[in-house]
Amino acid sequence: MKNTRYLLPLAAAFLAAVACGWTARAAAPDNPPGGTPKARYTYALTSGDTIRVDILGEDPMAPQHIDTLGNVTLPLVGDFHVAGMTRDGAQQAIADAYVSGRFIRHPEVTVSIDDYAPREVSIQGMVKNPGRYPLPVETAYSVVELVTKAGGFTDIAKGTDVSIIRSSPGKGKPQVFHVNVEAIFKGKGNVKQDDPSLQLLPGDIVYVPEAII
Repeated sequence: MKNTRYLLPLAAAFLAAVACGWTARAAAPDNPPGGTPKARYTYALTSGDTIRVDILGEDPMAPQHIDTLGNVTLPLVGDFHVAGMTRDGAQQAIADAYVSGRFIRHPEVTVSIDDYAPREVSIQGMVKNPGRYPLPVETAYSVVELVTKAGGFTDIAKGTDVSIIRSSPGKGKPQVFHVNVEAIFKGKGNVKQDDPSLQLLPGDIVYVPEAII
């Protein structure tokens, strides 16, 4: 009973921290959630998403689409690039923009997503059901899961050298990653199925080559 007066303030502080949730101040860091790779996955804003930006104490803003350049238009600030940012990151960056522009001294910014852009990847080559597949929203999805969804490898597939082709607008040539998916299926090697490096992004193309016999 002697410690009750200390426990109550600690409990109140914990509940207040949880209630803050997605709200970020200009000086607050971006804190991605922890846990397993599925829980750790944090959605990145992309062109075509519809987001709502709210600043505590300021007039409400209408929801708006992120345009093809990855921008939204903010009062006073103007066009502002948010594509590729997490919600926490966008909140932080927007708050910083209002502070650096001396528009709002201590902005408390909340970013929420009203609607998501279509999210697809495609898989080609030596799988049983090549084609386009939707990506789940707010959940990590790996190349291993995509190969499984596509029915698995054909008998002549080279599963040891699966390519992930990723285009980044404005960054020149696409990036190409090579993954030994066959080894992951067999539980061999150091890379596991839930490794973050295997997670797919919208627009990725997965190619499974034919084995040379």
